[in-house]
Amino acid sequence: MRQYLRISLVWLLLAALLGLTVLSSYVLTGPPGVLAGIVIATMKAVLVLWFFMNMREETPMVRLFSTAALFWLAALLLLTFSDYVTRGAV
Repeated sequence: MRQYLRISLVWLLLAALLGLTVLSSYVLTGPPGVLAGIVIATMKAVLVLWFFMNMREETPMVRLFSTAALFWLAALLLLTFSDYVTRGAV
């Protein structure tokens, strides 16, 4: 029963974050909206990884490699975004 309660609470939190995402897309525009979207998406991804993919029950080595993969993805996205921003208008 406790597991169902935990899953339900995480689901409700994800639904609330979804609502916050929709609300912020209407209220915030420009860079603050992008930043809010990224922060909310990161929170949702952490919840999914921790609870639904059971990272809290994995060994430290698996956690280390999953964290390293996320940092690698973040680095690639940052480099791609910086290339996109610094290009001149064509």
